[in-house]
Amino acid sequence: MIHTIIKSKPTRLFIVLGGFFIANALIAELMGVKLFSLEGTLGIQPLQLHIFGNEFSFNLTAGVLLWPFVFVMTDIINEYYGIKGVRFLSFLAIGLISYAFLMFQGAIHLSPAGFWVGNYSKQGVPDADKAYRAIFGQSQWIIVGSLVAFLIGQILDVIIFHKIKKITGEKNIWLRSTGSTVISQFVDSFVVLFIAFYIGPRISSNQGQPWGFGLVMTICVGNYIYKFLMALLMTPLIYLVHHRIERYLGKDVAAEMKRAAMKE
Repeated sequence: MIHTIIKSKPTRLFIVLGGFFIANALIAELMGVKLFSLEGTLGIQPLQLHIFGNEFSFNLTAGVLLWPFVFVMTDIINEYYGIKGVRFLSFLAIGLISYAFLMFQGAIHLSPAGFWVGNYSKQGVPDADKAYRAIFGQSQWIIVGSLVAFLIGQILDVIIFHKIKKITGEKNIWLRSTGSTVISQFVDSFVVLFIAFYIGPRISSNQGQPWGFGLVMTICVGNYIYKFLMALLMTPLIYLVHHRIERYLGKDVAAEMKRAAMKE
């Protein structure tokens, strides 16, 4: 029975796409604790954009490197497996991300072995336990904001994708994929930061100082500029993945799957 299920090409494709989707979403959440300078990484001077009266350079969370891939996978899965397929994987990803952070919280409260605390002192880490707590003990509101933004972004992405496809048909893959991504990422960029740094800290006093409205808007707009540019740059990848899937499934099977996905 198991052999028969796995032998099915559409099933194997769903497992591969779903695994890549969930892995990227989970890794992006874990990577997100690090902030990096995009200009510094590229070896150029900070752009120092002036947005809402604040100066902005591209200091981003490392998670933004993977989120574009998550939204590309969303559109690919949406194309062949429909809204139900995306919804299933989105809730599964949220459940697994929540589970991972719960496990991290449990691990943080374990008593460290005495010799391990100073084990990395030669690498410039005098207290390994404090470093572990700092890296994995992210603010609860950052986690909440990220998961809420992810869910809203996914819902918007699949709805807009299908709306565009109903109008354009099978043509203009770039329009439904890139269009749905840039709109959903616009909302995602604002939701996560407003919950994590504007609303959350005002509700819980132990979550750090809340950001001002202008600062949040500055960071939101700056982050969205990056995501918008990435969505455009990844358009060729969407066509490449579509081409590979069509070859793997065969045109007839692929066409039937896309018709079934649209009927939802």
